[in-house]
Amino acid sequence: MAEPLRRLFTASEYQTMISAGILEGDRVELIEGEILQMPAMGSRHVSGVIRATRTLAALHDRADISVQNAVHLDDLSEPQPDLAVLRRRSDVYADSLPTPQDILLLIEVADTSAGYDRKVKIKLYAHNGVPEAWLISLGSSTLEVYRDPSPQGYREVKILRRGERLSPLAFPDLVIDVDSLLG
Repeated sequence: MAEPLRRLFTASEYQTMISAGILEGDRVELIEGEILQMPAMGSRHVSGVIRATRTLAALHDRADISVQNAVHLDDLSEPQPDLAVLRRRSDVYADSLPTPQDILLLIEVADTSAGYDRKVKIKLYAHNGVPEAWLISLGSSTLEVYRDPSPQGYREVKILRRGERLSPLAFPDLVIDVDSLLG
């Protein structure tokens, strides 16, 4: 007996389903051709996203900050990172979703999903050339900083803890206290 085959969807097919209302009300992401139902966000996750948004508010006149909106990584993946720091575009992304060339920094906030974010989403970001990604791990009270992407993953990984500071690669003049992200 033949094994069933998975039916993968392209980003175009996925967007058509969204436009048609097929996925309306569902919290889903297109990851490597599969439409994945994402878990509900708890209050700790929501709080983490708000803290990160506040922390990056200083960039409001130099970059666009997109909160829990899709980015188009390739023909099979349109994840929704918790925050995306984007190059300014005159259309404010009305004509098309941000692509890796537009992305300066992606941030994932993880309360219970750190393993998935690390193994799947961070790896996907690296594979598509996103220059920097952060994983705010609320469970371990750490900030994982990923830089220098390659098709195999990020070549530079730093784990920061409370009391430490960092600057985004694209904005070295913005110094961020890790505590402001961890709460």
